[in-house]
Amino acid sequence: MWKRSQLKSNAKSILKGNYWPAFLVSLIILITGGSHNRSELGSGAGGSGGGSFVNIDAELFFLAGGVILLLIVLRIFIGYILEVGGRKYFIELSQGNSNLGLLGFVFQEKSYFNVFMTMLIRSIYVFLWTLLLIIPGIIKAYSYRMVPYILADNPDLGHKRALQLSQQMTEGEKWNIFILDLSFLGWYILGAMVLGIGVFFVQPYYDSTNAELYLKLRENAIKNNLTTPGELKLTGN
Repeated sequence: MWKRSQLKSNAKSILKGNYWPAFLVSLIILITGGSHNRSELGSGAGGSGGGSFVNIDAELFFLAGGVILLLIVLRIFIGYILEVGGRKYFIELSQGNSNLGLLGFVFQEKSYFNVFMTMLIRSIYVFLWTLLLIIPGIIKAYSYRMVPYILADNPDLGHKRALQLSQQMTEGEKWNIFILDLSFLGWYILGAMVLGIGVFFVQPYYDSTNAELYLKLRENAIKNNLTTPGELKLTGN
């Protein structure tokens, strides 16, 4: 069993002396669309106008569409990889290793295609469940929440096993994880009041806490024989 207060206390201790590198990693994760519980796909809306503004509205519509498409492409082909690298950074940071080079570790491991496909399949599953109904989509997002962390440990793990293991890790824990997210709401509201940019400074605390959560769920999964240190490439660590 894990406690929110302990996870957050551990995160605070870890960030002492490492806040600004962690801030940079969190910012990159945010920019590339990898924040937990955010939609994988953006949406745009065009306004309506009349008379001489019709052509301008059409240009803005296509411009907005092009920007959204570019962001989606960047998220899929680069964001997935950087998110897994970012989760790796926070896992290692919890052990006192602040190495910004971990952001690109997937390329070093030559595991790009597997990580790309696994993260893409996860996003598709969540998106399709969300199309069905919002609540099932949210539940699935929590079920697959640990996928990037699992890939951070073993970027070569197949997509079926990564999704399955994440579901097993979060079984019976989704409500507690949701409450953990809610416990940051006050911080984000306070951050939003500071010209909206304050939320960026809360993110390292949130990301570090989620890494602590993964480590606890990973420990429980190993104890319950859901996985092994070898499967997650933890042998010798």
